[in-house]
Amino acid sequence: MTTPPDGLLPEWAPQSGVLLTWPHDRTDWRDQLAEAEACFARITAELTRRTTVLVVGRDPAHAEHVRRTIAAAGGDPRRVRAYTAPSNDTWARDHGPLAVRRGGRLTLLDFRFNGWGGKYPAELDDRITRALAAQGAFGATPLEAVDLVLEGGSVETDGQGTVLTTRSCLLSPGRNPGLAQKELEAALARWLGVRRVLWLEHGALEGDDTDGHVDTLARFCDAETIAFQACADPRDPQHAGLAELARELRALRRPDGRPYALVPLPLPAPVLDAEGGRLPAGYANFLITNGAVLVPGYNDAADGRARAALARCFADREVVTVDCRPLIREYGSLHCITMQLPAGVVPAEA
Repeated sequence: MTTPPDGLLPEWAPQSGVLLTWPHDRTDWRDQLAEAEACFARITAELTRRTTVLVVGRDPAHAEHVRRTIAAAGGDPRRVRAYTAPSNDTWARDHGPLAVRRGGRLTLLDFRFNGWGGKYPAELDDRITRALAAQGAFGATPLEAVDLVLEGGSVETDGQGTVLTTRSCLLSPGRNPGLAQKELEAALARWLGVRRVLWLEHGALEGDDTDGHVDTLARFCDAETIAFQACADPRDPQHAGLAELARELRALRRPDGRPYALVPLPLPAPVLDAEGGRLPAGYANFLITNGAVLVPGYNDAADGRARAALARCFADREVVTVDCRPLIREYGSLHCITMQLPAGVVPAEA
């Protein structure tokens, strides 16, 4: 790498596409595959109203099935590009590429993905980005492999050189054993153009299996505003940790020394799995895309309050709630299954 990166692009930058890897019957989704596909299709249909969607099927027959499923859900088939690659699972946020601007030019970075610290098989997912590049999905945008484990859900950027993350995730021994905080900060500076890392220590949601991805907890809405997962009920077991998260966020300062504008998001009522365990349902897992913000919903009274809070953050975008109960059953939500690609990456024509 000869030219230092200008930095990781923020999610609100104009986009040329959004990437999704589709569920199939060889993944953990097999027991609720129809519900999961319906949810993926609803999200994709919303996205095709605003941008191109790149979908990954496990093989050509599956990719054609995905196209039909999206069309049946009202998605615009002209804005769907189907590619093929074998997959272990569907979390595109974590196996997809991260985009940086370097010397005024876009580059995609393909970090290693090891199943959130070796918890789950991920060798196929780790190859998806390279397979997409080989099929021309990213046009002429260069792709660089980076020998560092880093998931897109673990880092939030303000687009001005600041990254927000959690110690519990980035410093977990299963990801980059032997790398201390200063060494990870140096790696983020080298590859993502990071000049400041803001480390969070509290607030992991019950049921989370990512070691505390920041995209479940606190999100930049712009360079001055952070929306975060709050909890108003002192009887909730998550209350103490999320209160500490709020305290940490209040203590953070922007590069000019001023505090961030903080927007608390309500917490839905507990969503439980079949054994009664709590799932990591929350509203911070929203996706910013062209002209809209897609927010996960859980058929809960708090859905509307979360949408209203985010509408105040994104006055220039439509805020749309999508029922994500099928997704949360596999311990993720709307942001987790999507990865945005900035303007200039996806070719204008397939």
